[in-house]
Amino acid sequence: QVQLVQSGGGSVQAGWSLRLTCTPSESWFTIHHAMKWFRQAPGKEREFVAGLGTDGMRSYADSVKGRFTVYRDDMENTLYLQMNSLEPEDTGVYYCYARDTWGRGTQVTVSS
Repeated sequence: QVQLVQSGGGSVQAGWSLRLTCTPSESWFTIHHAMKWFRQAPGKEREFVAGLGTDGMRSYADSVKGRFTVYRDDMENTLYLQMNSLEPEDTGVYYCYARDTWGRGTQVTVSS
């Protein structure tokens, strides 16, 4: 079945940037499907980070507003999360979610 393949995570220092990607194993994303990013820190519940609605409207958690941007590249069939000015509090496993399917997650670690 279709899987969501994620990449772009890593370990960085505070103030640096990362760009996460989420790509289905086949041409699968359309404007009719909302797409979201979540994250989960150890011992904490998974929380909403950012979303892209079917109407193109973007939504962000208060903790990332002004620093993160979610967007979709239809030519590459890929969902992105651009993360700037990263903070230690952003550390966690990030998951993309679309069409009732979760990505396997990618680790983001921010030091200092």
